[in-house]
Amino acid sequence: MKDKRHRSCMENRELSWLKFNERVLEEANCQETPLMERLKFLSIFTSNLDEFYMVRVGTLTDLALVEPDDRDSKTGMTAQEQLAAIYRETAPLYAQRDRAFAELTTLMAQAGISQLHYGELKPSEQKLVEKEFYRTVLPVLSPQIIDTRHPFPHIDNKQLNVAVSLRHKDHTMFGIIPLPGSVPRMLFVDREQLRYILMEEVLLQFAPKVFDMYKVGEKAIICITRNADIDADAGMYDEDLDYRQHMKKVLKKRMRLAPVRLEVQGDISEGFIKYLRGKLGITREQVFLCAAPLDLSFCFALTGQLPAPLVSQLTDAPFTPQQPALVKQGEPVLRQVLKRDILLSYPYESMNPFLRLIKEASEDKNVLSIKITLYRIARQAKLAEYLIAAAENGKEVFVLMELRARFDEQNNIEWAQRLEEAGCRVIYGMDHYKVHSKICLITRREHGRLQTITQVGTGNYNEKTAKLYTDLALITANPQIGADATAFFKNMSIGNLHGSYGQLWVAPCCFKQNVLRCIDEQIALAGSGQPAGVMMKFNSLTDIDVMEKLIEASCAGVPCQLIVRGICCLVPGVEGLTENITIISIVGRYLEHSRVYCFGVGQQMKMYISSGDMMSRNTMHRVEVSCPVYDPALRQRILHMMQVMLGDNVKARQLGADGHYRIRHPDGQIPVDSQQCFMDQAILDAQKQPVAGQSSASRGLWQKLRGLFGR
Repeated sequence: MKDKRHRSCMENRELSWLKFNERVLEEANCQETPLMERLKFLSIFTSNLDEFYMVRVGTLTDLALVEPDDRDSKTGMTAQEQLAAIYRETAPLYAQRDRAFAELTTLMAQAGISQLHYGELKPSEQKLVEKEFYRTVLPVLSPQIIDTRHPFPHIDNKQLNVAVSLRHKDHTMFGIIPLPGSVPRMLFVDREQLRYILMEEVLLQFAPKVFDMYKVGEKAIICITRNADIDADAGMYDEDLDYRQHMKKVLKKRMRLAPVRLEVQGDISEGFIKYLRGKLGITREQVFLCAAPLDLSFCFALTGQLPAPLVSQLTDAPFTPQQPALVKQGEPVLRQVLKRDILLSYPYESMNPFLRLIKEASEDKNVLSIKITLYRIARQAKLAEYLIAAAENGKEVFVLMELRARFDEQNNIEWAQRLEEAGCRVIYGMDHYKVHSKICLITRREHGRLQTITQVGTGNYNEKTAKLYTDLALITANPQIGADATAFFKNMSIGNLHGSYGQLWVAPCCFKQNVLRCIDEQIALAGSGQPAGVMMKFNSLTDIDVMEKLIEASCAGVPCQLIVRGICCLVPGVEGLTENITIISIVGRYLEHSRVYCFGVGQQMKMYISSGDMMSRNTMHRVEVSCPVYDPALRQRILHMMQVMLGDNVKARQLGADGHYRIRHPDGQIPVDSQQCFMDQAILDAQKQPVAGQSSASRGLWQKLRGLFGR
């Protein structure tokens, strides 16, 4: 850190992430949100925390062992100090989660959806559960006692288990019953009345029947979280394996890594906890006692069990991504993009125009090649089918597939094999650098002249998440951008991470460097008394060089407006350092995922969309692509979207100088829910055809919203 004073306006990365997940938890408590959506937010909070412990706590646990004196560059904390702080801050989140689940369970019962404990079942329902247990559950169980001849078993990562204490004659021992993955989580005892019991509760109730020769004492549901932070490159050069086989071995190894957390649902003694801790090698601080179910993933499946009237009452009003107004349905997208740039805004607009473009390219006799980077794609993917069709039609199809997309590795391995078998040329990410970029290049020859169509996006080519995440995708026939895209794919195919580009910003060689240069330009403008400004949106901010440059810009009087969904290690509003920096986070119906970088004001503003966040892993250890936006109408549209988000006073939280996020309230102003605004406008735009010389972004609701923000 260049200036020790800067530490006063910096936050630890891990603690900042926990604050983000707390904002997700707040949505589960939002009274204006439909009941089942609140339950889903509670499930998302839980799965987020699971992944955090698997990855970040796993990383810090390793670091504490191998580099115990290493300190966080922002706060000066060692790995062990960070772990202690994480455990301390996690415990209150569990308490909030339990309270939220208890409230939601009560409200669900009032709405006619009853999650029951065994003792709450009617006698007839108990008989039904008992019959189902003996018929379909007991035959597939694999229980085990633990004694001198039966050592403590390996317990899979995130698998639910029932742990019991047992007594036989004068001997005391313990037992474990894993909940099989083949058994449904919910057992409905009355589908019409929507009364159900969770299967782990059934297993807990019938544990004495499983261990029928023993006397069962204490019993509880437990779940172990294991370190999942494996270096996917480690050992790659020790064996003669292709990369797909290597990644399969990595996935198997992940399931057996050391425990980092134990969750317990139920009342058990400290003695029982001590026994489990001893077997797992964890401290008491790594044990979390819960009243709510340990795995809430069933909440998503629960919605599918509800009758239609209840679904409409208890869930968000359905929204279908709309046909973009400026993309004509009766004209090939390929021809349209040769005339003008196209911007798609997910999930408000459909991904279909991009998919149509790839399908048209697969069939166009003038198309020579399609090149694309894939990080996460859907299990059922039209995109992959169109790429396969293109290869079968004789096009050159080049796919740079990143197999190390965490927790999507298996899906990527399977698609890579299918693409390769169909004739696509498939290569994998660079050694020690994940390829996280979202770029596609179509090259065609018409009338003896080469043409390029380039698509650059902020989000993955995933047809499922394109309906859930907010992202931007630019499609352009700009020849300079096309030349850069051509150079990019050539460089990736030969392993060159340090290529030269005229239009694109490509990490790790020139992404952060250009961001810093552009902020420096704004500092110089402010210093000469000219208008200046920085406006950026991304998922996380941890890169210390960027943060120090933003502090410098703030001290120079440059207004810096940041929209940071998740981790933010910079604290705004600190006197003498960051008082010209404003930071908000939006957590709403959709996951904010787009990345936008704007430098300057008015016509002089430089605007880029990007796949990369302002995190060291993105700026220095990944391959990212940022693309300039030149079309005036599209620039105006993106700028206005940024202004609407900055004016959000319904789902936005503002970060204060004390490091706490506070929900913005309208306080007499017109309520602005940015995501709802974009949904409403997408519907209006889809209902009308574009007027010559006028973009949809300049009409209707946009005009009203501009009035709100003084434009």
